[in-house]
Amino acid sequence: MRIDFGGVKEDVITRKEFSMAKAKKVLKNETIAVIGYGVQGPAQALNMRDNGFNVIVGLRKDSKESWARAKKDGWVKGKNLFTTEEAAERGTIIQYLVSDAAQKSYWPTLKKYLNEGDALYFSHGFSVTYKDQTKVVPPDDVDVILVAPKGSGTSVRRNYLAGVGINSSYAVYQDYTGNATDRCLAVGIALGSGYMFPTTFEKEVYSDLTGERGVLMGALAGIMEAQYEVLRKNGHSPAESFNETVEELTQSLIRLVDENGMDWMYANCSTTAQRGALDWKPKFKKATLPVFRELYQRVKSGAETRRVLNSTGKKDYKAQLEKELAAIRDSEMWRAGAASRSLRPNVPESKRIKSTAGTQGRGRN
Repeated sequence: MRIDFGGVKEDVITRKEFSMAKAKKVLKNETIAVIGYGVQGPAQALNMRDNGFNVIVGLRKDSKESWARAKKDGWVKGKNLFTTEEAAERGTIIQYLVSDAAQKSYWPTLKKYLNEGDALYFSHGFSVTYKDQTKVVPPDDVDVILVAPKGSGTSVRRNYLAGVGINSSYAVYQDYTGNATDRCLAVGIALGSGYMFPTTFEKEVYSDLTGERGVLMGALAGIMEAQYEVLRKNGHSPAESFNETVEELTQSLIRLVDENGMDWMYANCSTTAQRGALDWKPKFKKATLPVFRELYQRVKSGAETRRVLNSTGKKDYKAQLEKELAAIRDSEMWRAGAASRSLRPNVPESKRIKSTAGTQGRGRN
């Protein structure tokens, strides 16, 4: 389907162009081996299984948490749950969905199990694009394909269960069999994509790393902290500061943007809000544009990749990560957030935060 994206026409694939019936026909003789059960693995595997595809899961022998989670999700050892090596050997489409650092370390083992005509599948262009650092170089006699859902694994699963799809990009890096594109699109439909748009492995990882560090996560968290800090230092309460910084955005305004765009959200706010937003938007763009340019160049040069591989590959990374996440979780701003979420009308009583006198200012200097 040809769609006009802001004056630029692009081809997208919907379920009308590539139906579930067609996906099942393309994959009828395939065994899809999902290697890894962390972020994307569970969602993609469960969605494909629920849609009736032949899916198996492969996990490390020593990964107790993943084995327990997979068994809880209904995967049966020896039937559709195996070690990574067993699953890779049985699969004809190998979904390599372990972390980027793990893809590097496990690659020498996995590549031994790739047979001629198999499809090597990724949901991120990281390992292949930065192969000089990861050493992930696919053999010449396999298809190499990518479907990258534009959301976390949690969103991929939630959207599926809600009866709606999640947008995905897709790419073919290597077409050995002559059927790589159909295999790619079929898996994309199988895992619950709403529509798919074409990309390349390189463009996917450049945009993805920029987005995660920028608007989607890094920039969003940073500007929230900055505004909250300014409000608090000017005498506003935690409840007021959090609501004006986060709650109103996530529970009201961003939903208006989702429905009909930024201009529609502006049009449905007060004239005072409209004028102020229109006046200050250029200032924020001017202030952040140099940061985004620096960020993109670091992504493109591979500097961000080196940072990821060097840090996440360390033995104590999980412990260090927990310290960093705890610092966010235990900050006054996000403790105020937990209190705000507990007061929403649709929050179960069991998840509500109980009132405790004398704790409102805890942690403040």
